[in-house]
Amino acid sequence: PTAHWMPAWSARAMPEIRRIRLEKRIERFLSAGHPWVWRNALRDPPGTAGDVVTVTDPSGEFLARGIADGGRVGVRVWTLRDEPVDDALLRARFEAAARLRDACVPPNTDAYRLLHGEGDSTPGIVVDVYGAHAVLRLDGTGITRWTERIADALMPVLTARGVDHLLLRTGKKGDAPVLEALRGALPNAPLVITEHDMKLHADVLRGQKTGLFLDQRESRARVRAMSKGARVLNLYGYTGGFSVAAALGGAAHVDTVDISADAVEMAQRNFALNGLDAGTHGTFAEDVPAFLHRAVEAGRTYDLIVSDPPNFAPSEDAVPAALESYRKLHAACLSILEPGGFYLAASCSSHVRMPEFETSVTDAASTTDDVLQVLDRWGAPPDHPRLLAFPEGDYLKAILVRTRGA
Repeated sequence: PTAHWMPAWSARAMPEIRRIRLEKRIERFLSAGHPWVWRNALRDPPGTAGDVVTVTDPSGEFLARGIADGGRVGVRVWTLRDEPVDDALLRARFEAAARLRDACVPPNTDAYRLLHGEGDSTPGIVVDVYGAHAVLRLDGTGITRWTERIADALMPVLTARGVDHLLLRTGKKGDAPVLEALRGALPNAPLVITEHDMKLHADVLRGQKTGLFLDQRESRARVRAMSKGARVLNLYGYTGGFSVAAALGGAAHVDTVDISADAVEMAQRNFALNGLDAGTHGTFAEDVPAFLHRAVEAGRTYDLIVSDPPNFAPSEDAVPAALESYRKLHAACLSILEPGGFYLAASCSSHVRMPEFETSVTDAASTTDDVLQVLDRWGAPPDHPRLLAFPEGDYLKAILVRTRGA
C-alpha cells in the first residue's frame, strides 16, 4: 500500500522524547497559542534544559511539544502538532518570519527585527538585522544549547537578504554587552543603518538592546511627520533617534536628554551623519527629573515632547510604583508643554497594560488642569508581531495626546 496516509513528520526520525504531564488544567491556554508552560504547572520535572519534550494532559494525552527550560518557564512550546522539533522546523519558522518581514518592513530601511521570539513561534530567539549584520539574542537556558543549530538554519535566510555576519549577544561584562561572531566577523565601529531614509549609528558592541530601539521605528516616523517648525524635547533620548527624526521633519530646535554622556554624544554624531545643523540641537547628559525641574523653574516650554523611559515595572509587584512614576513624569511634561502642544508618552513594560498607562496620563492631566485630546494609541511595528494568546509579549505602548488650545 502507498504511504500517503502517513503524517508528514514520519519521514523524519523521532527519537524517544520525554513526556511530562500537566499538574494544572491549562490546556485551553496552550491550545489558544500561549507559548509557555510554567514549571509550577507541571506534574513531572521537565528534565534537562534544551531537551525536546512532549507535554500531555494529566491523563497522558498529547498537547504540545517544546524545549525544556531551566527557569520559571518549564517548557517553551514550539508546536501543537505531534511532529519533531528539529532543524527542519527551525528552518521553516525562520523562513516564514523572513517572508513576513519582506512584506512589512518599509522601503529605504535596512534595520529591523527578523525574529521576535514567541511572536514568531520561535520562543526565546530574537534576531535584529542592521544592514549586513544580524544580532542573535537567546532567552532561556534551554535554547542556548541550540545555538549552532540556530546559526546553521539562519544563515541561508540571512544571506538571501544581504546579511553576512551573525553575532551572538551572550550577556554583559560590567556595563558592556558581550558579543561573539557566530558567522562572519564583529564590526570594529558602530554600524550605519537606514530607517525611512534617515541615517543612524547602531553600536551593536556597546549599545542598549542590540544596538537600537527598533520597536520605535514607526513612532520616530510619526514624530518626523509632525515636527515642522516645532520646539521638540526628547526625554530618555538615548542616541537621538527621535531627535534626528524631528530635525529632518523641520523642527526649529530639538533638545535631547539622557543620563548617558556617551549616548548624547552619539546623538550629536547622528545629527552630523544626516547633515543637520548642530546649532539647532541641544544635548543634556543628566537625569530626566532634574532636567524637567530646571525646565519648569526656567519657564522653558516645548511644542512636542517625547517621553520613552526605561522599564519602570520589571515585575508585577512593581506596577503600582511604576504607575506613580509615570504619572509624575507625565505631569512634569505637561507642565512645560505649550497650549495645543503634542505629548508622545511610551512605556516598554509588559506588566503595565495600555488602559493603566493611559490612566496615568489622565491622572497627570487632572493635576495640571489640562484637557487632553487623544490622537492615537499604538504598539510595536509589524516586525515585532504579538500572539493574541500571549499578552506578556505585548509590551510596548505609545499614546499621542494634544493639549486643547484656546
